Formats: sequence, structure tokens, C-alpha cells
Amino acid sequence: MPSTAPSLTDRPTDVVPAARRGVPLWAAILVAATAGGLLDLSFPAVGWWPLAFVSIASALSTMIGRSIGGAFLAGAAFGAAFFFTHLVWVGSYLGPIPWVALAGLETVLFGIGAIPLALAYRWTDRARGHAVLWFVGVPLLVAGLWSVRELVMGSWPYSGFPWARIGMTQANGPLPEAASWVGVTGLSFLIVAACACLVQWWRAGGFRRVRGILPAAVILTVLVIVPQFPTGDAGRMDIGWVQGNGPSGYFDDRTPGGVLAAQTTATDPLLGKNMDLLVWPEGAVDSDPLTDPATARHLTDLVARAGAPLLANAATARDGDVFNTSMLWDGQGAPQLHDKVNPVPFGEYVPDRWFYEQIVPHLIGLIQREYTPGQNPPFVTVDGVQVGLAICFDVIYDSVIWDAARQGAQVYVFQTNNADFRGTDENLQQLAFARMRAIETGRAVVNVSTVGTSQVIAPDGQIIAGAGVDQAAAAITRVPLRDGLTPAVVLGGALTALIAFSAITGLTLAGISHWRRRNRPLSAQGATNA
Repeated sequence: MPSTAPSLTDRPTDVVPAARRGVPLWAAILVAATAGGLLDLSFPAVGWWPLAFVSIASALSTMIGRSIGGAFLAGAAFGAAFFFTHLVWVGSYLGPIPWVALAGLETVLFGIGAIPLALAYRWTDRARGHAVLWFVGVPLLVAGLWSVRELVMGSWPYSGFPWARIGMTQANGPLPEAASWVGVTGLSFLIVAACACLVQWWRAGGFRRVRGILPAAVILTVLVIVPQFPTGDAGRMDIGWVQGNGPSGYFDDRTPGGVLAAQTTATDPLLGKNMDLLVWPEGAVDSDPLTDPATARHLTDLVARAGAPLLANAATARDGDVFNTSMLWDGQGAPQLHDKVNPVPFGEYVPDRWFYEQIVPHLIGLIQREYTPGQNPPFVTVDGVQVGLAICFDVIYDSVIWDAARQGAQVYVFQTNNADFRGTDENLQQLAFARMRAIETGRAVVNVSTVGTSQVIAPDGQIIAGAGVDQAAAAITRVPLRDGLTPAVVLGGALTALIAFSAITGLTLAGISHWRRRNRPLSAQGATNA
């Protein structure tokens, strides 16, 4: 029996109606909103990672046959259903206004980012006559445009918010090893590409076009079977980590030194035991040891009793600026410092404060912190071992993680303070980032929080030790050290730029081709059709 699958010379005329016709706008909005809800379920705390594929394929199907306005509405419906659910924890910090503002902004940006997807489907409609373009070229273009949207939303405005990236949905699934080769952006690209391949296959007739499913099958097979890129064994390091569970929320009732006291008390069981490094979370020191002699003496005494240097964190003032600072305190001299690279807008500083004070002065007045972005390297050196650092939300920024590995980090410590988001999914979503960073770089991660959850994560992303929320805990964990760089770290921004450049170029060329066809003289069109 002859095959019905399209070849490079097939011109499947039965595809034309399905390729051009999309679902009605009202149905597209309903489907898109449902897809947005499914994407939230693919992230922790639920973490049903296969739903990411269902969500993306459904969302892409709503872009077919859409006008610019329709694409924005369908994209915004997806964005609203996803972001207002996924980021509900933001409201636990300063109330509903920041939650609505952030989720609303992300919704608008997501809707705008849907327009190029709809244009890509419209402008490549004639690719139905060429199997390679239809089943491979169009999906790669769509995946690139989705990735560009993630990149833009992750960098703008005010350093962006790269929190809800498709690659991060896979921390609990069988696919994250690919991140060690292509990074989180590359993993997002491949997942969307597989979904876009499935959409194109279905548009071409589904099971009547058996060979059309091959591109999706190839991508999914690669994602499943590709092993994590191996990094070299560089020894072991005994790291003590402490979750103090002190009153560390921004608006918690506390006395001066209360957080430091709670953290010190929780550390007592570790004193006198063998360890190479003692780690405290973000905000564990609630006074500046660089300017407060009493706090400095307290830390020096603790280091002497612990027999190991302390990696602490505090707000510090230097040269007229205030920083969120991690410091390696050994009591022997000036500490090694790393300042948070990306302070959180409207949390750790207020951009354009004069403007926002005109809109919500009572809310802006609550935020008195004005942290300055750090410029020093994201690592410290402990007895010859480079320890990479990321302070709280800095874990979501690729460059911070890559910079540490490129400069020799053999293990990571992520210090965070989740106290402002107690009882929400925020800490579990952040944990997914930490696990993906371990896989991406091939290095162990000690992720320590003030109130939980704290975890020690192996280089393959598995949790090897940890503590639950809202409890004091302390332990010493033998952590593997690794050297060598994964392709994700080596390629880094170059691969990201390649994806973005290729997608923008591809869309531009598709638009030019579409415009030329539409403006070709009728006589030439008739001759071509004949």
C-alpha cells in the first residue's frame, strides 16, 4: 500500500482548509485560559510536568488564523489565567496591589508576545506544500519566537522577571538533563518545538500523515534519552547549613538582633563538629557587621567556636550605598564580599520612586530599602575551593549562575529568605530553579533559607538533605565538588542570542515573502498557479 505521508514534493491540497482555519475567537480565548491554568499546574507545588506539553500545544493552536487583535486577546487570556494563579504569592508581601500589578504586566507582555506567533502561522501558511518547512521549519520558528518572549519578559522592565520559564517545569520530570547541554532557554525552546511539531502534524491531517509526527518524536526522544553532561570529580566538602526560623520577614515583629539570635541558637548543635564551611541564609544577620563592632565580634566568636568560616548575609552600607551582601567571615581579616546583582524592584528598591509615589504613596512608603546592584564576582574562596553564590531571586538570572561556574566555582550556595511568603508555593517554585541550576551546571547546590525549605541538591538535581518549612534545623552534609564546564555554561548567552536572532530573522523573511506574494501582480499569480 503506498504511503500517504507528505514528501518534499507533496502538495497536500486537503491540508489547505485546516491550515487556514482557526477556531472562533471566543473558543480560542477559552482554550487559551484553560491552557494557562494547566501550565500553572505543571509548576510546583503540583508539579505535573506533562501538563506543560498539553498547555503549550493548546496555546499554539489558538494562534492559528488569528488577527493581531485576536492573538493579543488569546495570549492575554492565557497569561491572565497563568500569572494571576502562579504569582498569587506576591500578594502575601505588600497586599493585592503588587500582585495585580506584576501579574497584569506579565499578562500584557505575554499577550503582545503572542502576536508574532500568530503572524508566523499566517505568513507560513503556504509552507503546507513543503514537508520540511511545514513539519520542521515552522515549529522551529514558533519555538524561537516563544523563547524570545521569555527572554524579553525575563529582562525588561527593571531587569525583568524570568520566573515562569517553560524549562523550569521539568525539574520533577525525565527531561531536565538536556539543560546541561542547552541551558534552561534551550530546554524551553526544545519543549515548545516538540509541541509546535505536534500542532503542525495535526493540522496536516493527524494520523493520516504518519510521517509528519517524526520531528516531534525525534525531539521528545532526544529529551528523554540524552544524559546529563558529565563534570569531573573534584573531591568533597563538608558544609554545615542552618535554617534558623527566626522573625526574618520584612514586617515581622522582632527586637534588634532577634534574627541573629535565632540563627545562632539554631547553629549550636553544629559547634565543635568537623566542617569546612558554615552557611547561613539571606538576612540571617540583621545588623551590619562591617560597621557594627558588636556584631562583628559576635560573628568572629562564632567562627572560632565552629572551627570553620561562616558564609553569612546582611544589609551592608559602603561608600554611601546599601547592598544585600553575602560575606565569608573567618575572623582573620576583611571578609570576602558578594553583593546581590539584581535587587528585586518594589521589594528591595523602588525604581522611579518619584513616579510611583504619585500613584500609591502609602504602599511605596512601606518600602524603605534601596539596595544597589552589586558589581563584585558571584563567588568566594574557601580553603582553595571556589563557592559560587546566588542571593535569593538571583538564582533565576542565567548570567549570575554562568559567571560563577566560568570563574571556577565547584559548588554553589544559594542563600534565600522566604519569610515574606510563608504558606505559599514560592519556596517550592524557587527550589525547582535551584534543582535545575544544579543540573545545568553539573554542580551540587546548598540552598539554605531562613524559614524553609532548605535543601542540599546533588549535581544531578536530586535532593540529598533538607529541612521543612517553619522549623529550626541544622546539619552537616558532605557535598561533592565538581570541575569542568557543561555546554550550557560554555555556550551560555551565545546560544540564547542565536535562538533569538534566528527567530527574528525567520519571522522577518516570512513576512517579506508573504508581502511579496500579496503584492504580486494578478497576472504573475495566475501564471504561477497555472
